Amino acid sequence: MKDKILRKLFLGFMQIHILHHAKVKPIYGTWMMEELQEHGYKLSPGTLYPMLNRMEKEGLLSKTEENVDGRIIKFYTTTKLGEEVLDEAKEKAGELFGEIKESGDHID
Repeated sequence: MKDKILRKLFLGFMQIHILHHAKVKPIYGTWMMEELQEHGYKLSPGTLYPMLNRMEKEGLLSKTEENVDGRIIKFYTTTKLGEEVLDEAKEKAGELFGEIKESGDHID
């Protein structure tokens, strides 16, 4: 039960990571999966690629395809809407983490 709840929570964190990195420079799936794994997220291509597709359909990411050494690579960048969502998410996360840090282990 705990793992399922954490997974749902972490999916949101992963989307924030994706928006952040796609704002800095175009990203592609394999690189993003490695980046997320460096942060301790355990995910498979079967989780990441549908997430990228969904984020594109929601208008958060735009996709371009490039031929790299004979392979078509899909690159994603953050859209204007994606940047707005990222900014709001960063603000809310900052408030939450500030409260968590200030309160330690107790909840007011």
